[in-house]
Amino acid sequence: MSLSAADGTAHSATEFRRAKRIGAISVSEILRIGATAAQRRREGRPVIVLGAGEPDFDTPDNVKAAAVRAIGAGATKYTILDGTPELKAAIAAKFRRDNGLDYALDEITVGAGGKQVIHNAFMATLDPGDEVILAAPYWTSYADMVTIAEGVPVAVPGREDNGFRLDAADLERAITPRTRWLLLNSPSNPSGAAYSEAQLRPLMEVLRRHPHVWLLSDDIYEHLVYDDLPFVTGAQLEPALRERTLTVNGVSKAYAMTGWRIGYGGGPRELIAAMAVVQSQSTSNPCSISQAAAVEALTGPQDVLAQRREAFRVRRDLVVERLNAIEGIACRRPEGAFYTFASCAGLLGRHAPDGTAIDSDSAFCRYLLDSVDVAVVPGSCFGLAPYFRISYAASEASLREACDRIAAACRVLS
Repeated sequence: MSLSAADGTAHSATEFRRAKRIGAISVSEILRIGATAAQRRREGRPVIVLGAGEPDFDTPDNVKAAAVRAIGAGATKYTILDGTPELKAAIAAKFRRDNGLDYALDEITVGAGGKQVIHNAFMATLDPGDEVILAAPYWTSYADMVTIAEGVPVAVPGREDNGFRLDAADLERAITPRTRWLLLNSPSNPSGAAYSEAQLRPLMEVLRRHPHVWLLSDDIYEHLVYDDLPFVTGAQLEPALRERTLTVNGVSKAYAMTGWRIGYGGGPRELIAAMAVVQSQSTSNPCSISQAAAVEALTGPQDVLAQRREAFRVRRDLVVERLNAIEGIACRRPEGAFYTFASCAGLLGRHAPDGTAIDSDSAFCRYLLDSVDVAVVPGSCFGLAPYFRISYAASEASLREACDRIAAACRVLS
């Protein structure tokens, strides 16, 4: 036994102690909801899971074939730390083709998913107390990654009447001498909000006035923008910011390759080199087979992108229409990604048939799972309440059934 220096109480010498950097962090709430839903499915309940940010489409056949060829050719060894030359060349070509951005191979990094690329950037650049501005609602992992890197996440709410987009004046007020990054995700997880050129330019002008602030642009949903809205990214719109911008993307969403774990980024070579140091002491290279598949995804036929984008658009319109028909729920039409972010404010204060109070978006989401076996994610997980996120990366039949169940659950609230 030993005595704790803090309170003098006895503890076992082998008692586990968490590192302070993760003391306030737990496994993602989204993953926890998914695990609960999966357990209920195993118990025989007809759960519809609308929580995962994962396309229900399969990886394109040409991409799978490229992976098989790579296995047959023996491409199963370690690769260069942060991406093969072939994949980096394919990424450079993609940046030129789609974004008008020119990156040399040593200005490109490849990691095990876009999440690792962002994590590497924060670990390579943040000192204790450095601040990262996040436009709320934001993907829940952003804040936790900043915290693990001993930085301070600074949430700036994006008002619903501004389409959940960050306002330039609010950004200006949030910047301090400790601000290191602005992280922008367009189209956004969870809101689906996307920035037009006219909406993005004022934010870039704010950054031009603050040369100590870098931009991390998470463009993972680039190819899922609807209604003929042109996609634009920060370094493309404002070339003066290129030397302090990391543009992050990947193959997970557009090519339905979530499990292959390939993300990438383009930025200044000094930053890319620092990120390689972090990756060298964590995962080393991404999977060699996945890299070969990603080359084919980026350089092969691209017609699948438009086909699947249209399928997602139809699903978006279905879900938005059905949710807005439910009394107490209001849902704006998102510009991109495959999420709706609907307000349940009109239902707060009501009670379930068993007397349970619906006093928060978390309570509402628990009620849906418990009463009608529909799993969705509360907006509080993303830094903005009272909302709930639906992923419409599911079949139309599942979405119709889920909306019917949500409507039925809401009708019996009193």
